[in-house]
Amino acid sequence: MTGMTGLTVRKRLLGWLADLALILYFVFALFPIAWMVILSLKPANQLFSTYFSFTPTLGSYRTVLGDSEGIPFVRFFVNSLVVSVGAVVLSLVVGLPAAYASARWRFKGSENLMFTLLSFRFAPELTVIIPLFVLYQKLGLFDTYVGMIWVLQLVTLPLIVWIMRSYFADLTPELEQAALLDGYTRKQAFFKVALPLVKPGIAAVSLLAFIFAWNNFVFPLILTSNEAQTVTVGALSFLGGDRPKYNLTAAAALVSVVPPLLLALTIQRYLVRGLSFGAVKS
Repeated sequence: MTGMTGLTVRKRLLGWLADLALILYFVFALFPIAWMVILSLKPANQLFSTYFSFTPTLGSYRTVLGDSEGIPFVRFFVNSLVVSVGAVVLSLVVGLPAAYASARWRFKGSENLMFTLLSFRFAPELTVIIPLFVLYQKLGLFDTYVGMIWVLQLVTLPLIVWIMRSYFADLTPELEQAALLDGYTRKQAFFKVALPLVKPGIAAVSLLAFIFAWNNFVFPLILTSNEAQTVTVGALSFLGGDRPKYNLTAAAALVSVVPPLLLALTIQRYLVRGLSFGAVKS
């Protein structure tokens, strides 16, 4: 009995230690976000004089959203929405048929072609930014929505094609063959049979592509100046001047987190199904 009691005590102690480790990691992971929230709620006169004891205010958010500093953050926010949504929609229109074709038809060199496409995603953006800058200046695409949506295809399109390729590959071809026997064309089989079955995957990959497009920094930094500038670059405008406004920067950064967070919560049901789709195959 004494041995059993000691074993139970050790198990409980290990369980408590594991819970404590998880809590410490949870605090460590969330502390930067909590610190940004604290900074955004601090008034300017208490920004450097206090840590946790201060008079909270929403003045930083009113300043950021009201353009009172001469920085059109709301326009940057709208720009990010336009270029991110536009980039994802264009990538879906092009990438879904490409992913389906690559999953269903194999030919000599098809794998090399897919790896070439994937290399665009993992290649450093700085390797292509100078020739892109020159081309955009000559073609009139610099600081435009079209230019940003086009260049973000380097970020979103390879991601969508490669992830959706695995989803289509997990579908049994007999479903489409049965549809073809029923008189469907290949196009109808794609839109009416294959595509509805991978809707959870489309939701998941759309969210990932949106986040990558929304968070991109290098392309809008070099290829925009004002009209099509996004929040990732616009938020840094509050750090300029004689005295950096960290409270305004923190408020701008927290506001910029809202769209991806709302999108993730909206499609949460499809997101969970999409991320687990095809994980277990019979």
